[in-house]
Amino acid sequence: MVAVAETTRSPRPARLAAPLGFIGRLFRDKPLGAFGFVICVIFLFCGLFADILAPYGYNQISPINRLKPPSEKFWLGTDNLGRDMLSRCLYGAQISVIIGLSAAALATVVSIFIGIVSGYLGGKFDMIMQRFVDAWMSFPDLIILIVVVSVVGPGMGPVIVLLGLLYGIGGSRIIRGAVLSVRENAYVHAAQSTGASLPRILWKHILPNVMAPVIVLFTTRVGAVILAESGLAFLGLGVPPPAPTWGGMLSGSGRSFMYLAPWLALAPGLCITIVVYAINVFGDALRDLLDPRMRGSR
Repeated sequence: MVAVAETTRSPRPARLAAPLGFIGRLFRDKPLGAFGFVICVIFLFCGLFADILAPYGYNQISPINRLKPPSEKFWLGTDNLGRDMLSRCLYGAQISVIIGLSAAALATVVSIFIGIVSGYLGGKFDMIMQRFVDAWMSFPDLIILIVVVSVVGPGMGPVIVLLGLLYGIGGSRIIRGAVLSVRENAYVHAAQSTGASLPRILWKHILPNVMAPVIVLFTTRVGAVILAESGLAFLGLGVPPPAPTWGGMLSGSGRSFMYLAPWLALAPGLCITIVVYAINVFGDALRDLLDPRMRGSR
């Protein structure tokens, strides 16, 4: 009975040891990627708990405190209406977390569906699908974003759907390339010979073996989405005010009072720069650690 109990308890520590071992390898082999991972965790924490961490409301106006420089009371200063910049940056991180994770998840699902089906089936279907992807990627991303948002209207929902489709269709080329090599493996031919259905082959044999590029693609898409959303907000086509967004803060009071109060532009600008850079270096480290060819070369 003791042996049975020990065997039933053993999988839980093993499941816990795998991610801990991966994080340890990240800090040991990729210090820059580990730095990006720490910044991503802090960014996610600030976005999830912005309501608790923010010392003031994001739209709490205090005319007597307008354009105050950074101090002990206002760590990042105040804007032209007396609103605390630290609180607005924290709430801006919350919006970036929601849009970044949601749009990146939608983009990853679209990339997986198009890439797996197109790469596995091949033939005329693959040729037609890839010509559609080529046509989609030939248009400048910013032009598509401006045109569609101008027609549909600004808001969090349209921005998430549009960015998810924009990066999902283009990212399907990466998943397709991984599927083209996986579909020639012996276990796929064995599943085909046993009469396994197409959905079962795609779900049980193809998808698990392309998860490494999928994870890296999702990570890099988060940074790209945050950067694109900030660009839309800067042009006035993102989440409408009074919701604080980093791009909106740059285009509003940040641009109007940049010389009189430079912290209005520095605070959201540094947030965008640090977060996007951290996500990108973390994604590069994930690619190096998850790619067996990179491990072999090291």
